[in-house]
Amino acid sequence: MKIRVLVVDDQALIRTGIVTLLGRKPDIEVVGQAANGLEAIAQVAALDPDVVLMDLMMPLLDGVEATRRLAAQGPRPAVIILTTFRDDAHVLQGLAAGARGYLLKDMDHKTLADAVRTVAAGGALLNPEITAQLLPHLGRIVSAAPPVSTPDPVRLALLTERERTILTMLARGSSNQEISTILALSVGTVKNHISSILSKLDVRDRTQAALWARQHGLG
Repeated sequence: MKIRVLVVDDQALIRTGIVTLLGRKPDIEVVGQAANGLEAIAQVAALDPDVVLMDLMMPLLDGVEATRRLAAQGPRPAVIILTTFRDDAHVLQGLAAGARGYLLKDMDHKTLADAVRTVAAGGALLNPEITAQLLPHLGRIVSAAPPVSTPDPVRLALLTERERTILTMLARGSSNQEISTILALSVGTVKNHISSILSKLDVRDRTQAALWARQHGLG
């Protein structure tokens, strides 16, 4: 079954370019396009895409608010932010709103396709190095993060001592390999712990977990 993609950008030329790039991939299908956030929300309801490629600066409703509204409806579709600059403050807000990661608009077709496949499979796009780069800025966008449905002490109590240690290290931008070395654990064991942390905190990926940790005084 093909991965269904919705392309959202107010520039028709950008949308056409992305559609052309993805058209080369036999396992990916662009099912629709939108020129602003309001159109995007309507298209998601009508077309049920697996992945949304979301521009940030658009008229009527920007990509951050559109992402927040889509994330509030459930885990599908996965949203990937499209941006020109990797350190744009709006990227940080989009991640806090629930996006799975971001792509620079000058990406090649392989990077684009791999990103779509990654998030469609439940993964995230931010590698540890980029996470570390973003973390210093997360404090000023905490208010944009999705609310936690369970009281904080309850979620913290779900974590084992080891998981809390690893979560703190995630909040500081540590990679799986760094955590493995410091704690004398295999990388596979670290990955298992992180999967458990994501499940217990009810967050999508390590970036959201790091943001949650920073909100609650860890890291």
